[in-house]
Amino acid sequence: MRLTVELNILVNKMNNIPLKIHNLSKDFGNQKVLEDVSLNVSAGEIFGLIGLNGAGKTTLIKIILGFLSQDKGSANIFGMDAKETKARENLSYLPEKFNPSQFLKGGEFLSLSLSYFGKKYDADLAREKAIALDLDPAVLDHRVGKYSKGMGQKLGLLSALLTDAPLLILDEPMSGLDPKARILLKDNLLAYRKTGKTIFFSSHILADIEEICDRIAILHDNKMVFVGTADEFKKNYEGKTLERSFLTAIKAA
Repeated sequence: MRLTVELNILVNKMNNIPLKIHNLSKDFGNQKVLEDVSLNVSAGEIFGLIGLNGAGKTTLIKIILGFLSQDKGSANIFGMDAKETKARENLSYLPEKFNPSQFLKGGEFLSLSLSYFGKKYDADLAREKAIALDLDPAVLDHRVGKYSKGMGQKLGLLSALLTDAPLLILDEPMSGLDPKARILLKDNLLAYRKTGKTIFFSSHILADIEEICDRIAILHDNKMVFVGTADEFKKNYEGKTLERSFLTAIKAA
């Protein structure tokens, strides 16, 4: 009886892991893109994925989202195979190149995206969250085609945050944001984590990752060369900053 209870606790714990990647590999023809990549993202943490252009970050994210299939290994979201549609009901995703319909108004886009999560659009809440991202709430009544790049990025971030999804996956979320908006976004992500939810994001801005991430992963030459805290990484590679340690790490790899 005790063994059964312990097994049930273990199974429930495994099923509560928002993201689990195990020995995942992917090739495109003769080109190896990912090789034996493994990582676990725990509930209630902000996890940062770092790598040079072409390191395989976007490919990994596409596999997690079911846009691509891996050749080997597994990707699981809250204990379910990432290929299963039901697994993706628990996450909200913002791509690096975010291009919502130019003909929708900002509020209409938010209403549409929230409907996919079975949620109704709350105009007052949307305005409040827009201000928190330094987005003028008045533009929610304007067509997206009139938005600047930064405004469009803020709309995408606003959409992701309003879903209140247990897992956020953000590909280069700082893209197009000015310094003030970046600071406010980091505040919003930290507040999101405080509710017990999980954030997995990639970024080239290592200072931002160092500031808010509980743990990081370094993807280089298609392999995962480090998973742990930023402090552990800096200690291992003897750098005063994450940026300097990163340079040391990729030279040593």
